[in-house]
Amino acid sequence: MIELRSRQGDTVDLICRRAYGRETAETVAAALDTNPGLAALGPILPVGTVVRLPDPPSAPPRRAVVRLWD
Repeated sequence: MIELRSRQGDTVDLICRRAYGRETAETVAAALDTNPGLAALGPILPVGTVVRLPDPPSAPPRRAVVRLWD
């Protein structure tokens, strides 16, 4: 579990990007599920709001590379 405090102008998307290096619909949804009532604070979080995030999602499996020409 990761815990971060919001900074001035932070949104849930920005916090997910800072913690995971990217934000996706899944990471934002996981953050909102982990923090009941977080969405009620508005799109821009109050400074100092503690946001708990689940452990980073695992990387998607790599696909095999297809080469059309050698």
